[in-house]
Amino acid sequence: MAPFAALGASGTAAASSAGTAATTAAVANPMTATSLLSTATTGKSPLEHAASAVTKKECSFMNVVGPKPICEEVPIPAVTDKSEAYLGPADKVDAPTK
Repeated sequence: MAPFAALGASGTAAASSAGTAATTAAVANPMTATSLLSTATTGKSPLEHAASAVTKKECSFMNVVGPKPICEEVPIPAVTDKSEAYLGPADKVDAPTK
């Protein structure tokens, strides 16, 4: 509790006004708020999501600063169908009657 007591009234008022300013900015700029929410939730900006959808690859613009390409192929694991048909009572074939 000591760190909060050290803030005092002026620190609390500054934090409150900063929160109000952020809320006002989010309402005034819904695209910015959406972008920040998307980045915080998924780790990718809306533009990165759009680039990934268009190229059908995993895109991250932060790869510009490293040796990786901006968009990378997404490895898709092979799926082997090992299912079998199980016959039930409705699939039973009756003997033909004469």
